[in-house]
Amino acid sequence: MSFGLYAIGFAIMLSGLIYGAHLMHMPTHWIVVGAIVLLGVGILSGVKATRQKDSSE
Repeated sequence: MSFGLYAIGFAIMLSGLIYGAHLMHMPTHWIVVGAIVLLGVGILSGVKATRQKDSSE
């Protein structure tokens, strides 16, 4: 699976969570903090899921 496809899916999920938090009237600064943390987790898991295995020689 390519990293681009993983990133698009994660961005859609993150957008939905942000919108849901906005509808629940959470303070904006907590929405931003949560989005930054989830973005970092998404990048780490995306790189881990899509990286190529090193060939053993």
